[in-house]
Amino acid sequence: MAKKQAYGNESITTLKGAERVRKRPAVIFGSDGLDGCEHAVFEILSNAIDEAREGYGKLIIVTRYADRSIEVEDFGRGCPVDWNEKEQRYNWELVFCEMYAGGKYNNNASENYEYSLGLNGLGTCATQYASEYFNARVFRDGFEYHLHFKKGEIDGQMEKKPADRKKTGSLFHWKPDLEVFTDIDIPVEYYLDTLKRQAVVNAGVTFRFRNQAGSKFETTEFCYEHGILDYITELTDGNAFTMPQYWETERRGRDRADKPEYKVKITAALCFSRNLSRLEYYHNSSWLEHGGAPDKAARSGFVSAIDAYLKQNGKYAKNESKITFQDVADCLVLVTNCFSTQTSYENQTKKSINNRFIQEAMTEFFRSRLQVYFLENKQEADRIAEQVLINKRSRETAERARITVKKKLSGNLDIANRVQKFVDCRSRDASRRELYIVEGDSAMGSVKLSRDAEFQGIMPIRGKILNCLKADYARIFKSEIITDLLRVMGCGVEVRDKHVKDLTAFDLGSLRWNKIVICTDADYDGFQIRTLVLTMLYRLVPTLIREGYVYIAETPLFEITCKDKTWFAYNETEKADILKKLEGKKISVARSKGLGENEPEMMWLTTMNPETRRLIKVMPEDAEKTAFYFDLLLGDNLAGRKEYIAENGSQYLEMADIS
Repeated sequence: MAKKQAYGNESITTLKGAERVRKRPAVIFGSDGLDGCEHAVFEILSNAIDEAREGYGKLIIVTRYADRSIEVEDFGRGCPVDWNEKEQRYNWELVFCEMYAGGKYNNNASENYEYSLGLNGLGTCATQYASEYFNARVFRDGFEYHLHFKKGEIDGQMEKKPADRKKTGSLFHWKPDLEVFTDIDIPVEYYLDTLKRQAVVNAGVTFRFRNQAGSKFETTEFCYEHGILDYITELTDGNAFTMPQYWETERRGRDRADKPEYKVKITAALCFSRNLSRLEYYHNSSWLEHGGAPDKAARSGFVSAIDAYLKQNGKYAKNESKITFQDVADCLVLVTNCFSTQTSYENQTKKSINNRFIQEAMTEFFRSRLQVYFLENKQEADRIAEQVLINKRSRETAERARITVKKKLSGNLDIANRVQKFVDCRSRDASRRELYIVEGDSAMGSVKLSRDAEFQGIMPIRGKILNCLKADYARIFKSEIITDLLRVMGCGVEVRDKHVKDLTAFDLGSLRWNKIVICTDADYDGFQIRTLVLTMLYRLVPTLIREGYVYIAETPLFEITCKDKTWFAYNETEKADILKKLEGKKISVARSKGLGENEPEMMWLTTMNPETRRLIKVMPEDAEKTAFYFDLLLGDNLAGRKEYIAENGSQYLEMADIS
């Protein structure tokens, strides 16, 4: 055994250079998977956006190559890469090889970037470090600069020559490294979604996406001349019941008394619609997928302003409860696009911000602007109030109905009296309840003695049920076995037929069980009953199979006893493994009895105990394929079944009950 090294002063080490990213990409990019690889692209794109927003270049070109490499080109001022007298180093070293280096660290309105998306000084360097190769071409000061990197290290030297064009800008072409990320095949949809969002929040900037397909490039462009206002108009497509509004303001403040003051610019576009609900928050061009401060501000500001209007105008009924933000959001289309000179992101992936001042400023902004809007647009204000109250009352009605159904389902059910031989469990909590479908009365007796009566119910199948793929609905719903089982499950059926009678339409929320467990003997008859039950479920309630509520209980084939200890083998391989371990000892091997003959302790251990039982979840990956085999083996296609058995029957001879 290897001797462990002591944990001493020499045990502490640091990651240096490219290792800081290549060995821990999730720390910088939020993930070492595809999400992290996508975020690395956004870091480069962010710098191009910052240039365009400052007025340097109105076109950004993003290219997705067939070999999964990426290129981002902007027409800004060009990334500084030449000698830096102040730092006594080349700027390319700082930009591409130095974490937390850049021109965006001044919290005040700097001469370079007032509002910056690429603020953290990690993007270009971190992406370069995480690349198989990274090539940079920079046009500025009348020169063209070339830099080449491989796996985070400079390859050769910087090349500098007179530029052959007047336009300045930066062009970066790189390929994410599979040694860093587990997946680098960024889908087209990511680019289209990201570039469209950036076009929305960067008014007048054109984002051109080129996707290489074979030897050709498919090109898509996004540009919103009036930014979020055009986007709101596009989203609603003339179906809003209020006119789109565009509001903006600037505020100054601080997150805490001892923190520096900073500036925030707030812009919002909104309208109300009966056909669409949409809330999107952006900060410094970054889409805040998880919201944070802007979302909290919208919730507080909108509810406060609309609730005040409802009260002032007598819109509430007597003793009616207050509206919630959900009632507002159900008819609200809101896009905010804010910028600040200081931003507190929850992490490097920039999906949420938590600045206290930004939240307070936006809350007051929404509240005050809505109050003025309501005063100046009485008809629209009344329409908004009416729709919000309709949403509220609909929500409350649905909630009351849901509670009523829940009480009905979880109350003292009378199923046990109406369904012959069904044995219920004590728990009313549908998330815990398990229904065991067993064959015959003897099996039910054994299962009943071995179950946990708190959460395990039993439904016996009396004989073989109909083949539901062959029988028509008239025959199916005349079968008491089938209709009783459907009543016990409680979720109704997914077919519409005049013969359904008192069975309700399908509602997954009404299912009384968390697991439907088919428990049959491990013999020919047991397999056939199991298949018939599965066929019934597949035809009448296929959603239960699709959503993973249906299970098969594996029952052991052999009991192997040595002295006073017993092992259970579920197949020949397990049996052989156990016998090998017990080689040389006196043992007895017996074929496992049917469920009805098993001792309660054995049944609990092998079939009922959640800690030790074996359940197989029935989850068909391809519903069409499942339907095909059900129909082939149990349907009316006799010729097809004969052909299938002739071709494949030899594989199952060992399982056949032939003597």
